[in-house]
Amino acid sequence: MLESAEALVAEHAALERELADPEVASDPDRSREVAKRYAALGPTVAAHAAWTAARDDLGAARELAREDAAFAEEVPALEATLAAAEDRLRRLLVPRDPEDDRDVILEVKAGEGGEESALFAGDLLRMYLRHAERRGWRTEVLDATESDLGGYKDVRVSVKSRGVPQPGEAPWARLKFEGGVHRVQRVPVTESQGRIHTSAAGVWVMPEAEEVEVTIEPNDLRIDVFRSSGPGGQSVNTTDSAVRITHLPTGLVVSCQNEKSQLQNREAALRVLRARLHQQAMEARHAADASIRAGQVRTVDRSERIRTYNYPENRISDHRTGYKAHNLDAVLDGDLDPVVQSAVDADEAARVAAIADR
Repeated sequence: MLESAEALVAEHAALERELADPEVASDPDRSREVAKRYAALGPTVAAHAAWTAARDDLGAARELAREDAAFAEEVPALEATLAAAEDRLRRLLVPRDPEDDRDVILEVKAGEGGEESALFAGDLLRMYLRHAERRGWRTEVLDATESDLGGYKDVRVSVKSRGVPQPGEAPWARLKFEGGVHRVQRVPVTESQGRIHTSAAGVWVMPEAEEVEVTIEPNDLRIDVFRSSGPGGQSVNTTDSAVRITHLPTGLVVSCQNEKSQLQNREAALRVLRARLHQQAMEARHAADASIRAGQVRTVDRSERIRTYNYPENRISDHRTGYKAHNLDAVLDGDLDPVVQSAVDADEAARVAAIADR
């Protein structure tokens, strides 16, 4: 397996030469593609260099130890360094999710619990927006339906990285593990007797697709327009600017009403539709690989939860990885990295184990 790293090192060197080529520099699309691949290979090339250096140092120490016992004392430490370098290189050589460099569209939808669930959906949205801000990502709310008390019945938000992200640092690579049902335990604002209630909200994460990647035939769409409305059905717009798009071949329905312009709502709805169609195609390609969409569910049901947010104990628990911490307030303020990393690590361990078993 380690031999395959040499081919990647050679590819990295070729890409470096290509980036210096004026013809490539004058072609924005090709330049972006090459830069993206070059950045993706960087950590593997660095790990290979570290492994090579550690191997050479250990070989030299063993050879010198035959003549000078002092060098023999260095061998155990150098062996440990080589083992660590080899482990890191092996992990980087494990095939990555090809979607990992993508931006995402994230949906949060209220589930069981009525108004309390909608309020919790709003808390989750704020958590993701603050987390994105911490990581330097750009966010845009594409569509939202608010509840009477200021929560969200459902909301969609675009999350985009800035520039070319490092491998494993793009929105999809981090947020794909957030898909599923999130359960909350707390005293709702609507509870007069101080009893703790349990409700749930669902999160669905989709890699965003470019327009050229997903072909949508105009004849396959039924587009309806209607008047936007706010909480309680009260009209918040005097024109038919909201848009509902039905993709006839699949039956997928997407509606957007946030923007004042019908054209803007149509474009936002098409972005979501493209993401959903891309997601369907991705799932079809990887139907046998459960890790591609690990933990994501379409239904909002408390019995299919991936995480619990317990307010009385200030505790957050991830039921897939066993992660648990008593810093719920910090997590809800956007400090989500340790929770997400537990899922990333578990996924990586599963991929490494799968390769080792072959």
